[in-house]
Amino acid sequence: MSLAIFDLDNTLISIDSDHAWGEFLLEQGAVDPVAYREANDRFMADYAAGTLDMHAFLEVALAPLAENSPEQLAAWHQQFMASKIEPHILAKGEELVARHRTRGDTLMIITATNRFITGPIAGRLGIDHLIAVEPEIVNGRYTGKPSGTPSYREGKVIRLEAWLADTDLTMDDAWFYSDSHNDLPLLEKVEHPVAVDPDDTLRQEAEKRGWKIISLRD
Repeated sequence: MSLAIFDLDNTLISIDSDHAWGEFLLEQGAVDPVAYREANDRFMADYAAGTLDMHAFLEVALAPLAENSPEQLAAWHQQFMASKIEPHILAKGEELVARHRTRGDTLMIITATNRFITGPIAGRLGIDHLIAVEPEIVNGRYTGKPSGTPSYREGKVIRLEAWLADTDLTMDDAWFYSDSHNDLPLLEKVEHPVAVDPDDTLRQEAEKRGWKIISLRD
């Protein structure tokens, strides 16, 4: 039994769920229509360029979780799943997950998007194990701050190694599927790195290193 790890955004789904959540909040009138949109788009561009300041991003991205009640957030997330996520779940991605499940592999999503957004998506995909950015919760409400190491770039390796330390699993024969050059630190650690509809930088690296390149898009 091997560990099959999947990035989420632009890998198993055809969009970035963090950015899509920001767009959803804008549609609900829940955030400043000018400043939040500018920040949401800027952070997305910084991520693509590999220059994202994760702490600055999380300060903005987690604020709406603290500013709204758990009930409101839950209601919004249901709408978000139906309107923004479900249409963008990739059928070939689900088939890939199913093949690993049939093999008896342990399935995991590891993502730089926070657990509030991604937990229900992982559940929808039938993937039990999720490593995500952890929004801090105090007395049943989000504080707007992250807890622990963000699962971004090298942080994905740190978080995965900490998770493995509490299991009888290892990185031996592990797979990791990702679209982003930001995931090179973890791709370099696994025996089976796979570039999925990769960005230009990752495609170049995958070609240079002889890594498998696949597409899950129709």
